[in-house]
Order: sequence, then structure tokens, then C-alpha cells
Amino acid sequence: MPDRYLIVGSGIAGLSAAEEIRRRDVDGRITLVSAEEHPFYSRPGLAYLIAGEVPERRLAVRTPAELRALKLERVHGSVARLDAREHTLGLSDGRQLSFDRLLIATGAASIAPDFPGADLEGVVRLDGLDDARRLLALARGTREAVVIGGGSTALELVDGLIARGVKTHYLMRGERYWSRVLDPIESEIVEDRLTAEGCVLHHQTEVARALSAGRRRRLVGVETKSGRRIDCGLLAVAVGVRPRLEVAHAGALETDRGILTDDYLTTSAPDIFAAGDVAQAHDPESGSATLDTLWVSARTMGLTAGANMAGANMSHRKRTPMNVTRIAGITTTIVGAVGGVDDPDLLTLTRGQSERWVSRAGSWTLTDKHAETRIRVLVGPTTIVGAVVMGDQALSSPLARLVTESVDLTALRPALQARPEAGIRLLTEFIRAWERGGRAEDVAVS
Repeated sequence: MPDRYLIVGSGIAGLSAAEEIRRRDVDGRITLVSAEEHPFYSRPGLAYLIAGEVPERRLAVRTPAELRALKLERVHGSVARLDAREHTLGLSDGRQLSFDRLLIATGAASIAPDFPGADLEGVVRLDGLDDARRLLALARGTREAVVIGGGSTALELVDGLIARGVKTHYLMRGERYWSRVLDPIESEIVEDRLTAEGCVLHHQTEVARALSAGRRRRLVGVETKSGRRIDCGLLAVAVGVRPRLEVAHAGALETDRGILTDDYLTTSAPDIFAAGDVAQAHDPESGSATLDTLWVSARTMGLTAGANMAGANMSHRKRTPMNVTRIAGITTTIVGAVGGVDDPDLLTLTRGQSERWVSRAGSWTLTDKHAETRIRVLVGPTTIVGAVVMGDQALSSPLARLVTESVDLTALRPALQARPEAGIRLLTEFIRAWERGGRAEDVAVS
């Protein structure tokens, strides 16, 4: 068994790998190299920090006692060289580290904007705790902000800035919010909520350049491609992420969009593994190599990589994607394939599609009994392929299990097709019967 383990990256993939290595090898030396000096913290929790819902100290994901038990040596620095043949890693300050097994878990970085003025003071991205601190400092000194981006991170920034009392303009490239994932009704629900909270929405709008005053390099506004000026002291950019491949390139490892690995998360070099957002792992079921940027996936990949570094022979199996987020204050679970689907064999079941979300005395309700809930389920010929649950999350876990376990709904499908208006109720009855060990046929004929 190797006795020198080296991990580059302090996210959940790196931490999970360290914990699994220590579980299997109580005496091995584990060294973790991190560009951040902060203790392990929850990166998804940064959204709650920005919104003022949790203090910074609550972002810690492990107690001091748990970290001491790992007997982990932490090194602060950035990687400059990797010699895969000699099993050495060089840091930018000249230090050199040797390893028997190496894990690259460097994650992904937000994509930098390419418009003029993107380097002005006041333009921020959210890659870590330091960025969150900087954003909060800027928010305290400005009355108006602009957010650009099309996914959940952009909405988390919008929510946080509004919660801090900053008038926020949200710029979307398309005709509606997150059209790749949400359907028109779901986008409308989100946009109605944002408008009610005071957010100023701008559809089909892109930044042409960020503006500064005189010789100062301080942001004072943006100019859109249509020529409109929007004054602001903060511009938050969340237009996507890209794997951090610098370490892989330094070691001449095979890459595509990410670091290419086999089923065991081994890279093109022996004894070097990759996990988390940076890993483009081979999926034996589809035969393709895919990226997965979800926190849960990074954790499971870290566990698998750590086990294999310590001598196991554990293959990685891509899990059904499941993302739990909060958009415009609405808890939303997205499971499987839900966006951009145009397949005549798919049956779409919804509840809440005809209701309008309205504000009453500071609270949000639907106009029917299904308060603050919308459910969309896509049923294929034999199984559920995806689901969106907004609001009440009672069905999110059962639906995720149905998708993950590819539960056969063939016997239920005729009833769903015949009574689509009752589809969610029929599916709920099926879930209850299935959890009791019943059969789909029992529900389909009821």
C-alpha cells in the first residue's frame, strides 16, 4: 500500500478522498495542497452567507476534532510543475512534493467575462469565500448592482443582493430565465417572484462594456449592446464554469473539456487520479466521458478516488443528476433530464401549471390548494426520465429514487395517458404503493 498520498484541491472531492484514504490507511501520509488558506467550508453555502442567512463560521463542513483525526498536512500554494514519471509536484514558490498516489481535485472556475472593463474594481465572480467577502464589502458601499448569467448561481447572487437592500438589475441573454432547464411556466413563476421582490429584469440584454469614471478603475455602470446605460457600483458575473486544468496541463495528462479518466478515476498517467468538477469520467453505460459539476457527485467521486488511491478497485458509476437549489426564494429540485426535451414518446405530467403565484400580505400562495408548489414529471416509455419540483418538496426524494432506480412504469402509463389531469395524483399513489412493495398494476387499474 502506498504511504505518500498527495491531494491538490480543498473542495468536497479532496476532503472526501482524504477521509476515505484515512479510513483505509491509518498510517499513510496525506498532504493536501490548496490555493486557499481557509479551513474546509461549504461552497454551496456561500449563497446563504451572501443573503445574510448564515454567519461565516457556520460554513465549516467538519469540526476541528474531525480534521485533527485525519492527520492531514495542509500546504498553501499553487502548482507550477507536475512530473508524472518522477511522481513529483512543484509549487510556484520552489517547494517540491513527492507522492506515490496523486489526486487532482481542483474543481472548476467561473468563466471570466470578455467585454471591455471586465477588470474594473467592482466586477466580481463567485469562486470562493474570498470572492463572497469581496462582494459583501462592495454591496455595503453601493445602492445599485447588475447581475448577469443564466443559471442558479446568478439567481443566488440576485437573491443575496436584494436581501442586502441593493437595487438589483438582472440581465438575461434570452427571452426568459433558464430556458435550458425550466419550462415557460416555471420561468414565469421565478420572474414574477423576482419582480415582486424589486428586481429589475432585462430580457435579451447583454453587457457591451463596463464603465468607469475618468482615470479611476472603479465601476460606475454598464453599457448594454443596445446602447442603454445602467448605473451600478457592483457587477456580478455568473455565466458558467470551466474545469481548472492547469495541473493536468503541467503534467501533460490527457484532457478534453476536463481531465479524462477511466471507470476508476485514473488519469492517463499511472498513480494519478482526478475527481470532482475537473474530472471527465468515462461512463461505461453510455460509453462517453462526461463532466458533472454537482456537489453530491464531487463528494462520491472523491470517496471513490480515495478508496482506489488506498488500494481498492472501485469503479465510478455516474449518478442521476440531482440538484437542490433555491431560485427566487423557491426551493427547487431538478432530477434527471428535464430541459430542451422534444420527444413524442415522453409524457409530461404537471400540477400547478394553470395557477399564478401572487403576493398577499408579504406571503406567497398559489390560487389553489397546492400552495407554493409546481411539479413537472417527464415519463418515458417505461421510466421517469426527469422531474422538477418547486416549492413543497414532499415528492422530490421519491421521484429521485424512481429516476435513479429506473423503476418500471409501463403498467401505469396507460392510466397516465388517459387521465393526464390526474397524472401527479396517480403517480403519488404509485409511489405510496411502491414504497409499500406494491405493484404498478394495482395503481394503474384503480
